[in-house]
Amino acid sequence: MTLAFELEALQSLADPNAVFNDARQWTEYVGVVSEKPTYVVTNFTRKHRVRQDFFSGPRGVAESLTNVKEQFDTDRHVLVGTSDEDAELAESVGWEYLPLEDAADAAGWELAGESEAADPFESEERDDWP
Repeated sequence: MTLAFELEALQSLADPNAVFNDARQWTEYVGVVSEKPTYVVTNFTRKHRVRQDFFSGPRGVAESLTNVKEQFDTDRHVLVGTSDEDAELAESVGWEYLPLEDAADAAGWELAGESEAADPFESEERDDWP
């Protein structure tokens, strides 16, 4: 399988690096596509230490998905996205579409904002505090 994440979907994950590492266990290729400029994708993936097999570069998502499908001959090509537009785009270029929530639920990935991180500024009530 070739798995592509739309950038917004990837940004919605609590730990994009962990998701990519997990996906590598059951996919042959995994990458990122976006209409955003290349530097936006590159900055995000570097910051989160995401090693991608492909990215959209200066091309749009439709052209990128078409090129990836031609380059990576796998039995399935799946786009993980967040919108109806992502679904329509995937269908228009012959890719399967999987909503992020469904993918995260099936794979056990945590979405950003799902975990309640401890607030370092929140403290117990104190008697000696004014």
